[in-house]
Amino acid sequence: QVQLVESGGGLVQAGGSLKLSCVVSGLTFSINTMGWFRQPPGKDREFVAAITWSTGSPNYVDSVKGRFTISRDNAKNTVYLQMNSRKPEDTAVYYCAARTFIGTGYDYWGQGTQVTVSS
Repeated sequence: QVQLVESGGGLVQAGGSLKLSCVVSGLTFSINTMGWFRQPPGKDREFVAAITWSTGSPNYVDSVKGRFTISRDNAKNTVYLQMNSRKPEDTAVYYCAARTFIGTGYDYWGQGTQVTVSS
């Protein structure tokens, strides 16, 4: 089992910055990839960014490239999402998720943290 706890959400003005954290516990050795997803109000959950746990190789959805940065600190078992140049359309509940080597997708999810961007 893997447990995920997000933090760092809040209210930020457009153009501002915010950094989310996701602390990972449990069977961390089984993790292949960590991802960040978000669910805007009234919309489906969508992929934002992911990072390979071992190599740190990132990838992003096009809408956040150049504005968001995903990183991880293996010593702290923590994944981060640095969000700069925030836009109102970034308002959403943000979730971190873990994909293991034996899973078929993102099998473990955090509880989510609300991020609101005011215009």
